[in-house]
Amino acid sequence: TKQIEKNETFDWYQTYNGVKDIISQHIIKSDKILNVGAGNSRLSEEMYDEGYQNITNVDISLSVVKFMEDKLKTKCPNMTYKHLDVLNMKETFQSAEFNVVIDKGTLDTVLCGDNSEANVEKMLIEVNRVLKPNGVYICISYGSEEQRKEFLKNKTINFWDVKVDKVAKPSVILSGQITDEKDPKNYHFIYTMNKLA
Repeated sequence: TKQIEKNETFDWYQTYNGVKDIISQHIIKSDKILNVGAGNSRLSEEMYDEGYQNITNVDISLSVVKFMEDKLKTKCPNMTYKHLDVLNMKETFQSAEFNVVIDKGTLDTVLCGDNSEANVEKMLIEVNRVLKPNGVYICISYGSEEQRKEFLKNKTINFWDVKVDKVAKPSVILSGQITDEKDPKNYHFIYTMNKLA
C-alpha cells in the first residue's frame, strides 16, 4: 500500500485514544491479546506504550506484517506479527489461547468480500475458539447494532451479553458538531462480547 511505501502507519476508524476508555474497561495489562486484521495501524503500538505488552497481531497481508515487524521490533520487542488468515487460525493458535481478541474493522472487511456471511461465521467461530472461557471479543465497526446483531448474536457461537458503545467519528469530532445524535453515520460502534465459560 502507499502508506507502507512511504514508511507510514494508518488508522482506519479510530485511534487508540478514541477507544481506550471503552477498551480499558474490559482488559487488564497482563492479558494475552490477539489483534486480528492489525494492518499498519498504531493501535497495538499505542496499547503497548500503555503497558499492554502481550499482544500478537495477525494480518492477511505479508507486506504489512513484514513492515510492522521491522518498524516495531526495537520499540516493542515482546509484540509479534504473524501472516495469517483470520478465517483459519487452527495451525497457528491453540484453542483458548487468548484473553482478548481485538478487531478494528476486520469484521467489516470480511462482510465486504465474497461469501461474506459464511466467512463472517468462520471468522467468529475462530475468534471464539482462540478465546479463553470468559475471554472478551472487542469489535470496532462502522455497522450499527441493527446491521451487526444478526452476526454477533449467532446461536452457533458462544458469545453472550453483546454490549454496544458508540464513539463519534474523528471527522465529526474535528467538525465540532453532531447534527443528529441518532444518525449512526456519525459514529463507530464498539461491540464487546464475552465467551461463555
